[in-house]
Amino acid sequence: MDHITITYTSISMYLTTEKKQEIFKKHGKSEKDTGSAEGQIALFSYRINHLTEHLKVNKKDFGTQRSLIRLVGKRRSLLDYLQKTDINRYRAIVKELDLRK
Repeated sequence: MDHITITYTSISMYLTTEKKQEIFKKHGKSEKDTGSAEGQIALFSYRINHLTEHLKVNKKDFGTQRSLIRLVGKRRSLLDYLQKTDINRYRAIVKELDLRK
């Protein structure tokens, strides 16, 4: 019988716990404030930017493309909610993240 050796390469995660805490600390009220609209929008924006860069290299990765479209939709929904409820918070997050619109 032949033995197959499997080697695992370390996969660097682009979104570590530390990075999430940093995003929530910067855009939310604290690093534990994961539910605020601003924190969620910032996290979605970070993920969208990462997936966009991935798709520039891997043009035929349609699963990632679908995930990107869903994330953009979620972010848009949160932005719409924020615009309806508190226009000043909406303007601040759009300016801070340099989002179009």
